[in-house]
Amino acid sequence: MEKGNEKVMSLVQLPQKAIKDVQFKLKELENGYKSWLAKQPLPVEAAIVTATTAINGAAIGAFLGVMTQDLTSSLPTPPPQSSLNPDAVAPFQQVQAVAGGPLVQARNFAVITGVNAGISCVMKRLRGKEDLQSSVVAAFGSGAAFSLVSGMGGANPAANAFTSGLLFAIFQGCSFKIGEMWQSTQRPTADDVYYARTRGMLDKLGLQNYTKNFKRGLLTDSTLPLLTDSALRDVRIPPGPRLLILDHIQRDPELKKSR
Repeated sequence: MEKGNEKVMSLVQLPQKAIKDVQFKLKELENGYKSWLAKQPLPVEAAIVTATTAINGAAIGAFLGVMTQDLTSSLPTPPPQSSLNPDAVAPFQQVQAVAGGPLVQARNFAVITGVNAGISCVMKRLRGKEDLQSSVVAAFGSGAAFSLVSGMGGANPAANAFTSGLLFAIFQGCSFKIGEMWQSTQRPTADDVYYARTRGMLDKLGLQNYTKNFKRGLLTDSTLPLLTDSALRDVRIPPGPRLLILDHIQRDPELKKSR
């Protein structure tokens, strides 16, 4: 019976192991792609990020447009005489821009996600981190672009683009702060045990914001003695923090013994 149970357990564990192996390989591919992308010139990186994100956004928008296509058939149409009054036509255009069919929704989502990702990419490269300011600027740009492309501008497209951008920025800023508060209340995850020394080092140097960069690149505690400037650059850590980290590792007697 015991041998039979062991065989059953091994058969159950095989699919789980296969799934974990696939997840690990996908993670390696993702990290390799991000590492390659980070080495490209800023215009190239921004263009690739914008294009790929816009394609994904368009696919999501088209799917949602198909799911809600019945709603568009019931949208009101402006009366013929209103064509002489832009203010009267504007509300109808705004409703149609938000609740259009698959092509309209694909365009809207492509613009929102693509512009947001492109601006975020540029801000991260210039500022070296992802923070509230970068998030708000990207949201403002995507909101303004959406207003201009979707035709929601009405008689005053510039003013409406600014208003839409401002609303997007406020919403994104609130979401960012809520996300930070939620993360701070969560218990440490299981993989945090592999970054205990790393977190301690970054906290000591005042660089705790870069913990996620280490996790993104799978730079665990065991890799600290092996860290190089190139490895830190691949996970998008700016020159100043890189110098502080490498200097700390060089001065740490325990890490020097591990080399």
